Amino acid sequence: MDEVVIIEEIECENGDGTIAKVTINRPDKLNSLNQDVVRELKKMCKWVEESDSVRCVIITGAKPNAPPEGKRAKPNSFVAGADITEFAGKGSKEIREIFRDNAIEAIWNLSKPTIAMVDGFALGGGCEVACSCDIRIASTRAIFGTPEIKLGLIPGYGGTQRLVHLVGYGRAMEMMMTGNNVSAEDAYRIGLANHLCEPEDLENKTMQIAQTIASKSANTMKVAKKTIRAALDNGITEGVEIEAIAFADLFDTEDQEIGVQAFLNRSEPEWKHR
Repeated sequence: MDEVVIIEEIECENGDGTIAKVTINRPDKLNSLNQDVVRELKKMCKWVEESDSVRCVIITGAKPNAPPEGKRAKPNSFVAGADITEFAGKGSKEIREIFRDNAIEAIWNLSKPTIAMVDGFALGGGCEVACSCDIRIASTRAIFGTPEIKLGLIPGYGGTQRLVHLVGYGRAMEMMMTGNNVSAEDAYRIGLANHLCEPEDLENKTMQIAQTIASKSANTMKVAKKTIRAALDNGITEGVEIEAIAFADLFDTEDQEIGVQAFLNRSEPEWKHR
């Protein structure tokens, strides 16, 4: 049986730590999320959080397999949604248990930076996986969408909340109420995708950004992510106070002194990553 989630550790260019490239591997099912994938993604998140070496996480979908002779190839897909076959015959109690402790929240709650590398379909739960990452980099053939309304449903992995913060109330309402797909170009225009590039350039662009992020102080990165996230949970007055405390506390860390001295000496900082 093939692994449904494949993890590859890529060395950081500065030789200190790794980047975890996480591939959802169900290409014949367009990398849709079933309970096996969800379980493995949760295990991945636990491993990332406990790892001393992982500096950044990239999440992507497996490329299509070569088709049998005479058959059409499957399209490219990041994650084409939840595996709907697992919904049949289930009631609210069972579904509530499945969705309460889910992998998308585990990704969202990682203290380390996350990047969604989106090539092809990012629909339903796939769009929600992308939205749970800190940064989204899309190829020109990426397609985003929240088509749950067509099944008599709404997004169930936090999509109604995170999409509003990314694209605004009006656009999120239109996406969710029509169920219409959004092209890569429109996703970039409305802020759903941070970067847009040709498919052949997608991995290089993603890795370039991941390497830049991984070169920074791991401790400072965690503080930055936690502080930026506070903007989603608090009003601006409380958020600014949280930022001020976090900023001041960093002056008691070794990495702050290392960074300042490296700047003054015009040299590269050698972070302690603590």
